[in-house]
Amino acid sequence: MYFLELAGEADDEAFAASEAERAAASAVERVAPGLATARGVRIDRAPTLAYTRYVSELLGRAEGTVADAVAVLTAASIERTGSVAVRARNVRATADVSTSEAERELGGVLVDRGFDVDLDDPDHELRVCFADEVCLLGWAVAERDAAFGSRAPTDRPFFQPGSMAPMDARAYVNLAAGRSLPEATVLDPMCGTGGLLIEAGLVGARAVGSDAQSKMAHGAAENLEHYLHRSRWDVVRGDATELPLTDDAVDAVVFDAPYGRQSKIAGHELADLVGGALSEAARVAKRCVLVADRSWEAEARETGWTVDARFERRVHRSLVRHVHVLDRN
Repeated sequence: MYFLELAGEADDEAFAASEAERAAASAVERVAPGLATARGVRIDRAPTLAYTRYVSELLGRAEGTVADAVAVLTAASIERTGSVAVRARNVRATADVSTSEAERELGGVLVDRGFDVDLDDPDHELRVCFADEVCLLGWAVAERDAAFGSRAPTDRPFFQPGSMAPMDARAYVNLAAGRSLPEATVLDPMCGTGGLLIEAGLVGARAVGSDAQSKMAHGAAENLEHYLHRSRWDVVRGDATELPLTDDAVDAVVFDAPYGRQSKIAGHELADLVGGALSEAARVAKRCVLVADRSWEAEARETGWTVDARFERRVHRSLVRHVHVLDRN
């Protein structure tokens, strides 16, 4: 068993758990604010998750007090040796506990069992997370690679306002293609500046994109050359409702539909554009994530998709993203 430290806000927890389960973990169950357990984890894929900070091998579960955590650690069977650091967290400040006291008391238990304390470069890290009335203890086995969080869209060679944050783009790619990564081919048929494709390429997938506007297709190619110069990728100018691909050509489709527009877009009414793109996505892939400013569930079902999940994620006061996680019937 493992436990996951989820990132984001309280409203993101179901979304974070879904990303973890579709991309790196099995039987994910939320047990307390910001914490979840998992029966199994693909350790090699865990660092590529956007909304999971740490994965730890579960050592024990206690009531949310230092004394109970000490009792569980004292009783636990530990076969490890070497140096150790204890890292305690009060997740979202939901527990009435002192993390410094927890680290001191639990560190003392480990010293009594023969460990040396090394806070800078330990052989083992014991993660101790308190949330509400729950405490989970475990040995850290994977940490999120947070480098994508430092790559602002404005840093790209080609930038347009409204570009999606890399953290969210990473999560949507994982929701769509996680089960087949890193060998997957991921398509974004409305690629814009290429933000989703960049994250797809950085987690190991072959990124394929198209956009109806020549400016966007060329700009996306410029961005992918900058970030994925050692990876395989392709970008073309094309219509999302008439993809130049054979049936089942890719593993997953992920796209961000136009927001707040009712006029014609590249010759299509918005509903026709999204419906046509969903239909083509169902022809070329078995999995899809559609991000939009409204629900397109009915259109997804009409075009052959099963809606596995849908999340509403507030970006700011005037924009809520609707994230549709789709599997082909």
